[in-house]
Amino acid sequence: MAKRIKRQTSEMGRDGRFVEVYEALAGEYGPRRWWPVTPPGGTRPEYIGGPRTRQQRFEMAVGAVLTQNTAWNNAAEAIVNLNRTVILDPTSLYRINERRLADLVRPSGYYNQKAKRLKALAAFFTSGRDVNRDNLLTLDGIGPETADSILLYAFDHPIFVVDAYTRRLFDRLAMIDAGAPYDEVQAIFQSNLPRDVHIYKEYHALIVEHGKCHCRKRPSCEGCVLLGRCSVEIEGSDHKNRKLSQ
Repeated sequence: MAKRIKRQTSEMGRDGRFVEVYEALAGEYGPRRWWPVTPPGGTRPEYIGGPRTRQQRFEMAVGAVLTQNTAWNNAAEAIVNLNRTVILDPTSLYRINERRLADLVRPSGYYNQKAKRLKALAAFFTSGRDVNRDNLLTLDGIGPETADSILLYAFDHPIFVVDAYTRRLFDRLAMIDAGAPYDEVQAIFQSNLPRDVHIYKEYHALIVEHGKCHCRKRPSCEGCVLLGRCSVEIEGSDHKNRKLSQ
């Protein structure tokens, strides 16, 4: 995989740093097997390689809403509640009382707001409308990051997901401007990587893992596999070398 990416990068005149970071993170953390979904007969999402069934694809979309403004573990607890109470499919979720739904997703925070959004999402999935970016963006609470996560992980659309971890890490690597518009940052990644669903999934998941382990708001630089690439002076870092060069 890595050799094929390098060859395409050279041939297409892409910025090879994006592939190099991908390879460094993949070597450090290994396969991520995102997005976590509930296996048949289970109640708790697991990292089994992403959704494979229609029900798991819908669960993934539900999870993308539930994880907004909270840690994944909190969203997972809400999914456990849903799995134990209702069959997690669009029709069942659409029919459930909204107040009851809000109580079930309480662990994810903003539960009243998220219950409304999940009802709208369920209505969309039962409507027969095409699951595409334009249609998803018409739904309450579905912005570019959530829409693209659904398209990439549930429906294998080759579209790169940009989140706060991505902006923070690659701004510190001096490869993007963290304040640039979403679509602009996304275009940078897509123009410098092969159009490959597997790479997009793994890259996004690896960035999240690295963001949790090292590239936090207050970075933990000790043992960071990208330490030698970081060219930004980071105030408050607990690493002694404040100014690093590539």
